[in-house]
Amino acid sequence: MEAGSHVPVVTIDGPSGSGKGTISREVARHLGWHLLDSGALYRLVALLGSLRGVPPEDVAGHAALARAMDVEFGGNGQGGERIRVDGADVTRDVRSETTGQGASRVAAWPAVRDALLERQRAFARAPGLVADGRDMGTVIFPAADLKIFLTASAEERALRRYKQLKEKGSGANLAALSREIAERDRRDSTRAVAPLAPAPDARIVDSTGMSIVQVVASVLAAGRAQGLWS
Repeated sequence: MEAGSHVPVVTIDGPSGSGKGTISREVARHLGWHLLDSGALYRLVALLGSLRGVPPEDVAGHAALARAMDVEFGGNGQGGERIRVDGADVTRDVRSETTGQGASRVAAWPAVRDALLERQRAFARAPGLVADGRDMGTVIFPAADLKIFLTASAEERALRRYKQLKEKGSGANLAALSREIAERDRRDSTRAVAPLAPAPDARIVDSTGMSIVQVVASVLAAGRAQGLWS
C-alpha cells in the first residue's frame, strides 16, 4: 500500500447480542476485506488474565497482557470463526459468558484500552476493514467511511445468546442471560471511558425480527449508496 493511500473502513458497533459479530464477518467475507473483532480482544485479555492467575483487580497486569498477546483471527472453513492467541485455539473459551463478563470489566479500564488502541488501528489494511465493537466509530475509527450502530431489543438479544449456547452444548438459563445482558448494557453505556453509544453520524439498524441476510443486505446497501462499493 502506498504511503498516504486511503483504506476504507466500515464500523459496526452495538450492544451485546445485537449480532454485530456475525454481521461483520458476513460483510467482510462478501467484500473480501479484513475483519477486526475488537470485542474478542477484550475477551482475550480477560481470558488470559484468568488462565494466568492475574488477579481480577490487577489493572496493570491485564494491560501488560493486552500489549503482549499474539492474536490471530480466522475462519474454521465452515463459516464460523477461529481465534488463536499465542498459538493456542481459544475460540470456545473466549465466547463463554464468564469471559464476556470479564471483558466488560477490563474494557472499562483506560490502561487496557490504551494498550489496545494502536493494535486495533493497525488492522486497517488494503483493500479495506470491517471493524466490529462498541467504540469503533466513536473512538478507534472516528473518520470511518461508514458507521453502523446495530441494535435489537433486550429480549431478542437474550434469546439469540440462549440459542447460541444451546447449539454449542453449553448450559444456559434464559432469565439469567436476560439479567446479565441488562447489567452489561448498563455498565457499558455508563462507563467513564468510551461508553457504548452510536456515533453522531452512524446509521442505526434495529435488527429485531430481521434475518442475518436482511441485515447484511441493509449494510451493503448503505455502503453502495455512499459509493464505497458497487
